[in-house]
Amino acid sequence: MILMRHGQSEFNLHFSATKRDPGIKDPKLTPEGQAQAEEAARALRDAGIRRIIASPYTRALQTAAPIAAALDLPVLVNPVVRERYHFACDIGTPISRLAPAWPQHDFSHIDEIWWPAETEDTPSIVARATLFSADMTATDDWRDSLVVSHWAFILTLTGESLENGTYIRFNPLNGHAPSWPDR
Repeated sequence: MILMRHGQSEFNLHFSATKRDPGIKDPKLTPEGQAQAEEAARALRDAGIRRIIASPYTRALQTAAPIAAALDLPVLVNPVVRERYHFACDIGTPISRLAPAWPQHDFSHIDEIWWPAETEDTPSIVARATLFSADMTATDDWRDSLVVSHWAFILTLTGESLENGTYIRFNPLNGHAPSWPDR
């Protein structure tokens, strides 16, 4: 499968410059983040993707949109691949507001408030990554899937730290157990 970190968001732009939480809830992509998403759509056009899964955060949905359009595929929205809840940017948008903004997506299987109420501990994100990895390998098309996700989720799943708008191929059968790296 291909794991992609969403394009640069308003939060990433400010946090990178100050290392302080700017208090932006469920941020949108910056123009650079949108360009990263469009570049990924061009680069992934011939990657054999048959399924796109994205986190319900706006930045992930915006990143997935040009890829889905280029490949003429729907986006399957899955909160399991969301960011580790820690900063203001990890406060999501309720489904009652996401659904009208993204009418092409099915949100009926997601709770109105789909993000946690407090900082997510290490065992929780490791459990989510483990569940996702097991669920993916139980499908026939995991190799042909693109997952648009977030820094902490991808790091937990793979041990790799990705920059905004970048992606890697990941084989969940390779023996790497999801974990949160000690730093």
